[in-house]
Amino acid sequence: MATIVIIGAGLGGVPMAYEMKDLAQPEDRVVMVSDKDYYHFVPSNPWVAVGWRKREEITVDLAKPMHKRKIELVIATVSKVKPANNTLEFADGSSLEYDHLIIATGPRLAFDEVEGLGPEGFTNSICHIDHAEKACDNWMQLIEHPAPIVVGAVQAASCFGPAYEMAFIMDADLRKRKIRDKIPMTFVTPEPFIGHLGLDGVGDSKTMLEAELRKHHIDWICNAKVEKVEAGVMQVIECDENGAEIKRHALPFGYSMMLPAFTGIDAVRDVEGLSNPRGFILIDKHQCNPTHRNIWGIGVAVAIAPKKPTPVPTGVPKTGFMIESMVTATAHNIRARLDGEEAKTEATWNAVCLADMGDSGIAFVAMPQIPPRNVSWMKSGKWVHLAKIAFEKYFLRKIRTGVSEPVFERWVMKSLGITKIKN
Repeated sequence: MATIVIIGAGLGGVPMAYEMKDLAQPEDRVVMVSDKDYYHFVPSNPWVAVGWRKREEITVDLAKPMHKRKIELVIATVSKVKPANNTLEFADGSSLEYDHLIIATGPRLAFDEVEGLGPEGFTNSICHIDHAEKACDNWMQLIEHPAPIVVGAVQAASCFGPAYEMAFIMDADLRKRKIRDKIPMTFVTPEPFIGHLGLDGVGDSKTMLEAELRKHHIDWICNAKVEKVEAGVMQVIECDENGAEIKRHALPFGYSMMLPAFTGIDAVRDVEGLSNPRGFILIDKHQCNPTHRNIWGIGVAVAIAPKKPTPVPTGVPKTGFMIESMVTATAHNIRARLDGEEAKTEATWNAVCLADMGDSGIAFVAMPQIPPRNVSWMKSGKWVHLAKIAFEKYFLRKIRTGVSEPVFERWVMKSLGITKIKN
């Protein structure tokens, strides 16, 4: 009998538990460890932030689906991973032993790396449902008292899609309220160019996203470092192509949403051989840690080096389709190892993204995610907005009912005809 433990109940962790349970033997234990008793669909947080969704619409109580699938659910905060004795230590002093451990925690949000950043500072966040709800409260105050908006991401951020989504969704909401003309907007990003996305661009993303920003009257600053955030003012350093300062901006705002940089969680940092200096899990091509061969990493928690450095540091995003392929590969490789065989399955690491723009949207496909690519494709239209709404409902139904088949490949790739794309 093997005890297989998954830490994290997010976009990677819950599907990981379902797929692993499908491949486990009846005597094997599959244990889900989470610091919260619910799942929430993070891609919907921008809608929550402007009042288009409520918490109950995008969250799922984990107890029922986990019980249905006979997956053990442990609600606890992991304080330390101890590979030497195959043990997790929890904040309450208890512990749990494992035979195989899958780290699917997502990131630690590094608001502390920029003075004044985050919900405890002067900017909003959409990285968590709690943050998005607070952002919504602040949004309603902005509606009553129009003022400039600053939106984007800070240096070393890696997830740029939601920043663009938030900018366009705010624009759409303000237009519906007939007050867009009263609220100037500035997009601030460490990307070397608009549409870089941490991926060196995808298809014609630079031209397309620049055109959309112009169309929606959103100014932008690239190669930007946020020096600090004060009440109502963001201090931004604009850099040249070598990362040297060329201009300083003091941007006034009445509302700001800035995505932070990510690091690995504290429980895995400083564990020799497990993570890189930023705390992301080191993995081989089979999702397995090279040093601790019964520890696996999936999703945002894993270390992926950028293809090439940017003047202002940026990270590499991990999109839903990419994460799903990691899940499937990991489940099959653990099963192989338990059966005395070698791990052979590799994740595809392709990127498929539906980015909402409030009343339109942009879809992109990058295969593989890091260039050079076999497919690099980007399209826009109202169909993307409608597709994301449909996918939200589809994915949440998957979580609620305990469905384990890959949905990005089956639903996005096939339903949208993306398999027909040509270079």
